Amino acid sequence: MEREEAAAIVEPYATFLQILHELLTERQRYTSTAMTTVVLKTLGVLLCAAFISAQVMPMPGFDLEKMGGKWYLVGFATNAERFVSHYKADMKMATAIMVPTEDGDLDLSYSHLQSDGTCFRMHNLAKKTEIPGRFVFDNEIWGNSNDMRVVDAKFDEYAIVHTIKTKGGKSEILNKLHTRTTKIPDDLKEKFKQFSLDTGILEENIAILPMNGECPDAQENLKHL
Repeated sequence: MEREEAAAIVEPYATFLQILHELLTERQRYTSTAMTTVVLKTLGVLLCAAFISAQVMPMPGFDLEKMGGKWYLVGFATNAERFVSHYKADMKMATAIMVPTEDGDLDLSYSHLQSDGTCFRMHNLAKKTEIPGRFVFDNEIWGNSNDMRVVDAKFDEYAIVHTIKTKGGKSEILNKLHTRTTKIPDDLKEKFKQFSLDTGILEENIAILPMNGECPDAQENLKHL
């Protein structure tokens, strides 16, 4: 087994073991049945997510050049604890510009038109790995490391991206559905929802995002591709 593949499989389990230790330490402080139930349920979800993410690998036949261009971020699913309570209700479509580099990396620029008319922008350079379709990068805004895998795509229609985000020794799963247009076929919605369920994300944590306007720079950046 190549080093990159071994690391991709081992990393989620290492994270799980660290969280397991923290939960068991917390368990020693409480003796109630309710606390025991919470700990056991949490362990079950974490073990499931760690196992599944270890198995999620990039699609065969990944084509970096075909990944380039303008995309709409139309689907978002995560097992992050605060997603439903703090973010889901306000989320709308965003725009992504992806540019392959000469070195085989992928330049990612996201922009999102917010309700007050301002634009939230985020840029990352996703570095290639030995496995085609798998990239890694650090996000300076959120302070986390990202292991990103393009798991399914018809490059002129859609791309499903699975990312393991790690911060402070704890990992979360993020699945994104990108499309070339804002129209999302029902079968593609179902494909994304089922993939997210299969990767351990609860149904209420899966969102197909409503329409949104675009930041002015989304069109401007496209001219430079």
